[in-house]
Amino acid sequence: MARTRLELIEKIEGEAEVLYEYEGERISFAQIRFLNSRHIEKILQGREPLDALVINPRVCGICGHAHLIATVRALEDCFERVPLSQKAEAVREMTLSLELIQNHFKWFYLTVLPLLGLEAPIQRALEPSRLAGEMIALMAGQYPHNSYAIPGGITGEITPVDLLEFRARLERLKLLFRQSLIDVDLEAFVRCERIEEMLSKEGDLPRAMRHILKRGWERVGQSLDHFIVFGGGGLFTEGKSIGTRLQESINLRYLKEEALEGNAAKRVSYRGRYYETGPLARAMVLKTPLIREAHRRYKDSLFSRILARICEVPRLLRYLETLCDGLDLSEASYTDPGPFPASAQGTGIVEAARGSLIHRVTIEEGRISRYQIVTPTQWNLGNGTRENPCPAQKALMGLQRNDPAELVFKAFDVCSVCTTK
Repeated sequence: MARTRLELIEKIEGEAEVLYEYEGERISFAQIRFLNSRHIEKILQGREPLDALVINPRVCGICGHAHLIATVRALEDCFERVPLSQKAEAVREMTLSLELIQNHFKWFYLTVLPLLGLEAPIQRALEPSRLAGEMIALMAGQYPHNSYAIPGGITGEITPVDLLEFRARLERLKLLFRQSLIDVDLEAFVRCERIEEMLSKEGDLPRAMRHILKRGWERVGQSLDHFIVFGGGGLFTEGKSIGTRLQESINLRYLKEEALEGNAAKRVSYRGRYYETGPLARAMVLKTPLIREAHRRYKDSLFSRILARICEVPRLLRYLETLCDGLDLSEASYTDPGPFPASAQGTGIVEAARGSLIHRVTIEEGRISRYQIVTPTQWNLGNGTRENPCPAQKALMGLQRNDPAELVFKAFDVCSVCTTK
């Protein structure tokens, strides 16, 4: 009879537990359970559509801004046409990108390095996080839990002084990236395609990756090798990839969400298959050179997953620079889209730190009759079967007792509160 071990996963956003099943010293299966539901989707039913802009950023304390942007896009999709200025679109992209950067720094220093047993100076997580929060507040008035994005634009006016302060902090973020994560020019790192070149640099990223190689963990945590990205536009491209075989066209009508008995999180699939979403998926769809090389060597392993997430930071920093350079402060921040439709359906998609985040709203008689939120954690940490496991389950199966199971699990960056919405 197989031995089992139930483990409460601590130091995550919310609560989750994993029931490991062993055959000898090997993990043969893992059931992932989310314990409590927050019923955000039910709370929204019967409310005015604009109430969602205030409630949904509270879905999560870590990626609440992504929920705001997904919400406003879903509400705007309910209109026949919303005249959105380039300035409003750019500012939304800027604040969303900053939330990703903030999450990537915190995940690496507060989760990955400690689980690798490496020194993790907390200041290297806190300072970039503070800077990103201040930059969002310059554009959005406050952070977290702001509601500055509304159908038709944004609520505030950005002044030249705001932009000057934003740029100063952006330069500081770029410097911190080089001083902490990897000492290399941003442009050169984005173009880098050789693992050895990355490993030869100074910084906490190459230090962590060298440690993984030294421990022989570079192929640990291989999963389904199926990737999906729904949030096209901006910095990312939508598509799905089976290994390196890319298909750019995907359609949400093939997405299926299933309730599971005894689990507060629903399982989600696309055309009956489970997919990994998040930085590794984005990099595979974008064909990021360094990540394609990591995948060629080690597949969708712990090594590739960690590297992919940190590789997003310089791309996001460059994207912020481009958005700043193109910002025309004389443009309107808001254009009235007209009265809200009495009956409509809308979908909003963003790429959040952990992956594709999808909001769907149905409005009847001027009120929200149905609201659906599909989160990245539902994709990555769903509870499949032995025969057909979800990505994190597959990554855990086959690990030996001395392998870093908790790190493999948390490399997907669990967010329970988003998932039990």
